[in-house]
Amino acid sequence: MEIVLDSINYIDAAAKQFLQFVQGNIIAFHAAMGSGKTTFIKAICKALGVNDENVNSPTFSIINEYSTIDGCQTIYHFDLYRLNTINEAIDIGVEDYLYSNNLCLIEWPEIITNILPADTIHITIDVDKQGRRLIRDLSNL
Repeated sequence: MEIVLDSINYIDAAAKQFLQFVQGNIIAFHAAMGSGKTTFIKAICKALGVNDENVNSPTFSIINEYSTIDGCQTIYHFDLYRLNTINEAIDIGVEDYLYSNNLCLIEWPEIITNILPADTIHITIDVDKQGRRLIRDLSNL
């Protein structure tokens, strides 16, 4: 799967397209700072029925929990940028979230690679020379 996002104006459509292709509970986003991970996750949550005003970067809280407006789905949004070791992640209970059967959207997953479930979907977001976002599923490569 590859989605080319030409403009932020099309992010909602890109999120819906992403959800059609990606099936799984654990999605790890690998991308450089400023590439749009949080913005794209916000669009994904909106497409799933979360009030997008409630979705923001969990940089300081590490994990945010969202519920869809209808209350039928819980989504966990991780930002692991500030963690230094896998033990810090384990100490805050990351594994409990990963095995909760709820959707987990993970920014900066590299620190927990060793404890991610085998069926984790690995996504990259790259920015090309024209400023477009290239969203790719690396799980099946």
